Amino acid sequence: MDLGAGRRGVDMGPSAVRLAGLNDKLASLGYQVEDLGNVLVDQPESSPAGPSHARYLPQIAHTCARLADLVEKSADAGKAPLVLGGDHSVAVGTVAGMSRHFHRSDRKLGLIWVDAHADMNTPESSPSGNVHGMPLACCIGLGPEQLTRIAGYAPAVEPGSVAIIGLRSVDEIERLNVRGTGVHPFTMRDIDERGMRSVIQEAIHFVTLGTGGFHLSLDMDAVDPSDAPGVGTPVRGGITYREAHLAMELVCDSGLMASLEVVEVNPVIDEANRTALLAVELLMSALGKRIL
Repeated sequence: MDLGAGRRGVDMGPSAVRLAGLNDKLASLGYQVEDLGNVLVDQPESSPAGPSHARYLPQIAHTCARLADLVEKSADAGKAPLVLGGDHSVAVGTVAGMSRHFHRSDRKLGLIWVDAHADMNTPESSPSGNVHGMPLACCIGLGPEQLTRIAGYAPAVEPGSVAIIGLRSVDEIERLNVRGTGVHPFTMRDIDERGMRSVIQEAIHFVTLGTGGFHLSLDMDAVDPSDAPGVGTPVRGGITYREAHLAMELVCDSGLMASLEVVEVNPVIDEANRTALLAVELLMSALGKRIL
């Protein structure tokens, strides 16, 4: 899906990640892989963009509702959902599905959001009206009801159970949402000063405190464009190749990740599928691959 983005191309991200050998490489780690194919998405060519403050909102909500059902069903069956995006608005569906799965057994869901951007705009604050700048706000109950209540209730995740890692591009009004809601932001300065190990360990502490586990949402634009050039919204000064792998390895070591997704791979502006190949590498580290 690229309905939530301002630039076309991330709808081809899942195909690029599959082409990079994801399924075979996961199987090499001992996983049984079941690829459910692509979720049905309304195409922008045949859909009205709608209001300028939240473009393609009904279509995005429909897609996220379909995705939530698939994710919940997979988790209920004892499987670990892995979602391939697409723009980051797909996370609203993933998180809603996992939240319902946890809610059924009276548990809460935690959320680690790895991203250059906070994704905490609302239609009222967004300078672009692109919904991929709003999904985290929707997950914690801020924004249009079509997205905030996909789980059937709101919020899908308590703000205090959310950690954002890799922040370096936040809109002016959006900062108020980041500061005022109770989420735990870790900027690139935090990573520079403290190191990735300290940041990830503190993030895992926050998202597992009083929860039954956490979902990992990885936006490839969190990684510096020198290593991940093919992303929806590149921003200089990001996480390095090794920092990204260390983050995924430490997430895996926690043993508390229940689901994960990778988003915003854009093959149209990539270089020889480098970003998709890196996405597969990072997913492998998150799911148990080690150097020795």
